[in-house]
Amino acid sequence: MKVTVLVGGVGGARLLLGVRELLGRSPFPDATSPPRDEPRDNDPQHTVSAVVNVGDDAWMHGVRICPDLDTCMYTLGGGIDEERAWGRRNETWHAKEELAAYGADPDWFGLGDRDLATHLIRTQMLEAGYRLTDVTAALCRRWNPGVRLLPVTDERHETHVVVDPPDGAQRAIHFQEWWVRYRAQIATTGFAQVGSNNATLTAQAAQAVSDADVILFAPSNPVVSIGAILSVNGMRAALRTARAPIVGISPVIDNKPLRGMADECLSVIGVATTAEAIAEHYGARSNAGLLDGWLIADGDSASIDGIAVGTAPLLMSDPRATARMVRAACALVGVDTPALAGPA
Repeated sequence: MKVTVLVGGVGGARLLLGVRELLGRSPFPDATSPPRDEPRDNDPQHTVSAVVNVGDDAWMHGVRICPDLDTCMYTLGGGIDEERAWGRRNETWHAKEELAAYGADPDWFGLGDRDLATHLIRTQMLEAGYRLTDVTAALCRRWNPGVRLLPVTDERHETHVVVDPPDGAQRAIHFQEWWVRYRAQIATTGFAQVGSNNATLTAQAAQAVSDADVILFAPSNPVVSIGAILSVNGMRAALRTARAPIVGISPVIDNKPLRGMADECLSVIGVATTAEAIAEHYGARSNAGLLDGWLIADGDSASIDGIAVGTAPLLMSDPRATARMVRAACALVGVDTPALAGPA
């Protein structure tokens, strides 16, 4: 069985823990290795590929930062700070303190010392001419995430936000500044992908979509995570022509996001923070949209022509609970998955 998941940061990483719990680890020593027509005896029974948002990526203090890729890699590799849900466990902040002492900008973004090492290696490899796909595969050799992490594009595809600050000078700022510095609490009129004209879906991400037996949309931010992935040239076409059914998992419970600021992002584009409105935003694949199925939280409601709607507990409290959620999403479109071993 081949599962492909479109993911952002924290919510996407936690969903991947559940998929891995259900299907087991997928060893991928090299993201660019060609697929084999015939399985070997020691091949995994199932494979999981995650197509990851790069819209949050930024260059700061001379290094390339990829927040969503790193959150997935650290979470799956056991190195995440579980309390914050981002960055490294047992982090120290000496470099950040020294940068502040020099008056270096930006001073609102926290670069931890352990995390900085990842960014330094990534930057060195990018400057040596390696693609982000190859760099991510190299970094994952250390972390062994058990899921193939694939950036949706190797080109620049940054999310920027058009804001109306109190001084009245409308301008576009990087998503990280809007999210981290202003906490999305500043008048906002829209989002734009810088570099979108040249950003194309990677061959590896395209193949992950075309080869999949089921495609899942993680309960990540529909606008700046899943939405940023969908805006990459070639992504929507790949999904619409995929042979696999596509199931989205609602990012809201009782019409509220569990974490993050999805409601602020949705309000900017005029979409209500409800399970039904978000599904309508994605649309039915039978009507030029993207979804065949939509899994929503128990107690929520949605009815959309052309989309099969199911309910399940959506609180990703641990990998096992998340695995049950993944099984429910797959069952919604008639895809059989392995039974979970042990107690229900």
